[in-house]
Amino acid sequence: MNAVVEPTIEVHLSPDDLRRALESDVRTGLTARPKSLPPVYFYDERGSRLFDAITRLPEYFQTRRERSILDANAKDIVTSTDTDVLVEMGAGTCEKSRVLLDAMLSHGSLHRFVPLDVSDSTLWEAANAVARDYPGLVVRAVVGDFHRHLDRLPDGGRRLIAFLGGTIGNLDPEQRHAFYRKLVSVMSPDDRLLLGTDLVKDRRRLVLAYDDDDGVTREFNRNLLHVLNRELGADFEAEQFEHVARWNESDSRIEMWLRSSLEQRVRIADLDLELSYGAGEEMLTEISTKFSVAGLEAELGEGGFSVESTWVSSGDEFLLTAARPG
Repeated sequence: MNAVVEPTIEVHLSPDDLRRALESDVRTGLTARPKSLPPVYFYDERGSRLFDAITRLPEYFQTRRERSILDANAKDIVTSTDTDVLVEMGAGTCEKSRVLLDAMLSHGSLHRFVPLDVSDSTLWEAANAVARDYPGLVVRAVVGDFHRHLDRLPDGGRRLIAFLGGTIGNLDPEQRHAFYRKLVSVMSPDDRLLLGTDLVKDRRRLVLAYDDDDGVTREFNRNLLHVLNRELGADFEAEQFEHVARWNESDSRIEMWLRSSLEQRVRIADLDLELSYGAGEEMLTEISTKFSVAGLEAELGEGGFSVESTWVSSGDEFLLTAARPG
């Protein structure tokens, strides 16, 4: 029996880095027109619990559809990509990683696991759990941001770089293109990208996935304001902002907004910043782009990738794509 190999962790993102990023994003985003903030700040401990609850809602199909593809096709994904190192960006608790790790282990090609995430505590706990459950596996966790630290991913072996959950859809077209170009520049010819994307479908079904009847997504959206109150000494009254989810046809994306229900002023003490909100004024908090199979292939091609294989869920609702650099 293989002995447990103690995992290692490389930290490229400190609490000070995260604080500076938060201050910069808030100052820039909340003084723009329209006001906006990136969705990364949803995910404190409470926000993560709320999102976990969202993934279990009947309206929110994305997580279940992606998992169904992995469960049905993990063996084919591993054999067709011919990889022996799994890298997962935005790994979180590494729950989805295990489906691919099991398939690689069964195939006899599992040599190393590299989870990347911004949360050092969550990542370290998950890395230790994986090391215990997969004796002999080398686990090298990386605390970093996929926008800035792709070049810090350990190289060597034939890497399957998984970017799952439809997270790529949270980036606008310019950000996605920059991400693809940066990623392809750090990949070897034997590496492969495994990308999870939500597909365009019935608009009403899409909106309901982001505006559930139980109001869980509403509280998840408002949680951003609680984070700003705690971290930056802001005085947002979350109940004075309505949750709005709408379909943007021209950009093929769901947008989440927070709409001020009245004219109000907000102070962010740590930034010495005073904000005014008009009645009905909206603040953009998340985009979630939906793709067509052909459109994604063209976008990946512009970013320097060639599509090799695709796997689609039942009902053509979610897509996994394997692509090689070049």
